Amino acid sequence: MNMKTVLIVCDGMADRPTRALKGLTPLQAAHVPTFDRIASLSECGIMDLISPGQPPGSDTAHLAIFGYDPEKYYSGRGAYEALGAGIDLKPGDVAFRCNFATVNEEGVIIDRRAGRISSEEAKILAEALKDIELEDVKSIFISTTEHRGVLVLRGEKLSRMVSDVDLHKTGVKIEKPIPLDSSEEAKRTAKILEEFITKAKKVLEEHELNKERVARGLRPANILLPRGAGTMPNVKNIEEVWGIKGAAIAGGALYKGVAKALGFKLINVPGATGGLDTNLKGKVDYTINALKEYDLVFLHIKATDTVSHDKDPVKKKEVVEWISRELTPLIDLVEDRGYYLVLTADHTTPSEVGDHRGDPVPIAIMGPDVRRDSVERFDEISCAKGGLNRIRGIDLMKILMNYLGKVPLFGE
Repeated sequence: MNMKTVLIVCDGMADRPTRALKGLTPLQAAHVPTFDRIASLSECGIMDLISPGQPPGSDTAHLAIFGYDPEKYYSGRGAYEALGAGIDLKPGDVAFRCNFATVNEEGVIIDRRAGRISSEEAKILAEALKDIELEDVKSIFISTTEHRGVLVLRGEKLSRMVSDVDLHKTGVKIEKPIPLDSSEEAKRTAKILEEFITKAKKVLEEHELNKERVARGLRPANILLPRGAGTMPNVKNIEEVWGIKGAAIAGGALYKGVAKALGFKLINVPGATGGLDTNLKGKVDYTINALKEYDLVFLHIKATDTVSHDKDPVKKKEVVEWISRELTPLIDLVEDRGYYLVLTADHTTPSEVGDHRGDPVPIAIMGPDVRRDSVERFDEISCAKGGLNRIRGIDLMKILMNYLGKVPLFGE
């Protein structure tokens, strides 16, 4: 039997009934024959990524999906963003996820995404931030996708125990970072981070690109909002734990970073942007090719979460339909070769709320010898009737490894 597995995570795909779709979730309203085919060949259920009712971050959710208890192994989101962006973190480094944002003259945040500035413009601004000097500490800043970026502070006696500057709110003044414990390291890191933000604001306000944006009626990217301070996680990689070779295909830095931290080989796909314009066909083709060499291939698709945060249920329905169509060649291969496949989401992002919630997500496990149930549609309600019942995120990897014969006997 071919012991190969594909793990597909459609970010934020799970939803709630929406007024715009006459009381249906986008999955329920969508015409998704490939998704439904997966469900009909699978053992289905629903999954609480952390615990019932607990909204997960994408970072903690993916740790759980890969079998690593976030309560034990989570060391801050910034580290994963930095790893996924190609920065080799060193012991003692503290990394932050950042947004380019817009503040007015009073320092009030009016747009956390700077008018969804393009990746190309963000890279130009990031280049200007490379010259910022800090006492006894080196700063590394790179842009990732659209308004997103990564900041790494490298030096001695630093701590990740500093508060978020980005509080996910607009209409409020930017807050100073503060230490979250009484250590000198946390106090020092908060002070250095504040210095970096202040100097970066001056550089951004004076940059020609931002002056041009204002002249064109666009919002300037005139502030950086850091959050999610993190350090390099101390974990055994997935090959050590399960004896398998894993590969990851994703557009967003965070998902690459989590996978890289856990020992997955990153496979970069041209045009994989982590946005709605991503080269999904290319990602599917690369996934098919990766199965020749790797035992477990993780395919992450971000677009469903993007439209959810934009509060657009109708567009989310269309995105789900697009993903279902593009996955068809991969599902053909999996069924033909007798491989295993998981289709799920990393959290619920209700598209009329626009933020993560703690509702369970649908999950389907397809394979040659899974206990197929009577579920024939892939959505939040149909999958809840499946034989897998309701599981936790950290249960998934052991369930998969059980199918692959990798879980040792407990007792005699």
